[in-house]
Amino acid sequence: MVRTALRVILEAEPDLVVVGEAATGAEAVPLVRSLAPDVVLMDVRMPEIDGIRATEQILSTLAEPPRIVVVTTFENDAYVYDALRAGAAGFLLKRAEPEELIGAVRLVARGDSLLFPAAVRALAASHAPGGRGCAAPWAARLTDREAGVLRLMATGLSNQEMSERLGVGPQTIKTHVAAVLSKTGSRDRTQAVIAAYEGGFMKKD
Repeated sequence: MVRTALRVILEAEPDLVVVGEAATGAEAVPLVRSLAPDVVLMDVRMPEIDGIRATEQILSTLAEPPRIVVVTTFENDAYVYDALRAGAAGFLLKRAEPEELIGAVRLVARGDSLLFPAAVRALAASHAPGGRGCAAPWAARLTDREAGVLRLMATGLSNQEMSERLGVGPQTIKTHVAAVLSKTGSRDRTQAVIAAYEGGFMKKD
């Protein structure tokens, strides 16, 4: 029922096309390889191969992998965190409104990461270390503006939202984000945010 609902919502949009559908992780991996979609909505918990393993296999074996958004029921699902570490672009709650789903697909399709602030805080609460100070060696290499951009990334803001918040142009934000990814050794924004939490740069609420 969830897959059918997602398909109906997405197919109603003129700029979105649903090219395939799989019931298990084992079906999803070869289907993604053959269809080469731009975005994959990946259920975290599936039979045979779960969404985490399927995400890892897709991202590690394709030269130009799709952007993967994992779908889950709970914000603090430990599986979600593992999927983000595996390289997923973000995650979406199954109870999300249709406009959130549509916006999420468009967002990751253009290269942004999907990190809802409330969900990020819930995940960080169980993964960020306690105490003071940041143990990550890369933190000292960030400029003040890059550090600020990383903090805004961790709250879930898009490039456009950060541009408006900081009063600088979108291209300047892209430059700062690229510097943050390089200095944290991250493949994308999601991994940079995870590095920020695990390294103590971002603290628990």
